[in-house]
Amino acid sequence: MGEQAATQAPTKFPPEVLEQYAGLGIDLPSLFSAGTLGTRMGIQVTEASAERVVGTMPVEGNTQPYGLLHGGASAVLAETLGSVGAMMHAGPHKLAVGVDLNATHHRGIRAGTVTGVATPVHRGRSTATYEIVITDEQERRICSARLTCVLRPSAPSGNQTT
Repeated sequence: MGEQAATQAPTKFPPEVLEQYAGLGIDLPSLFSAGTLGTRMGIQVTEASAERVVGTMPVEGNTQPYGLLHGGASAVLAETLGSVGAMMHAGPHKLAVGVDLNATHHRGIRAGTVTGVATPVHRGRSTATYEIVITDEQERRICSARLTCVLRPSAPSGNQTT
């Protein structure tokens, strides 16, 4: 699935984000991506700003034994999109770390692609909360999730702690 994600269109960033990160030597598509787990799951972040993050994920390869989309896969998509939004809000000098995720699964799905849209509920100085709505190709709600991230100053290179 990683190969599939790599061949899709690049993430769209608003001009102000490109300007904010210009000259910092930061690879925006990598920083605001699905990461290693998300890549394995075929998650593709297609649009990213502090106001709205959009991403897709195939159902195939992300199912549980009954053949339905795994609830954990929906949670990974939700946390990915909410985290990207929180990172976009935080800016280049802070880290966003998820501290609370909840998800309600409304319907099962066996095939196709799901799309998640993360929008802010709260964007403060020390926390950011995003609502993530995951829908199927017919725009039926599959999952509703909420993610809260703590925003903390980024440590100088080599001094990162968990």
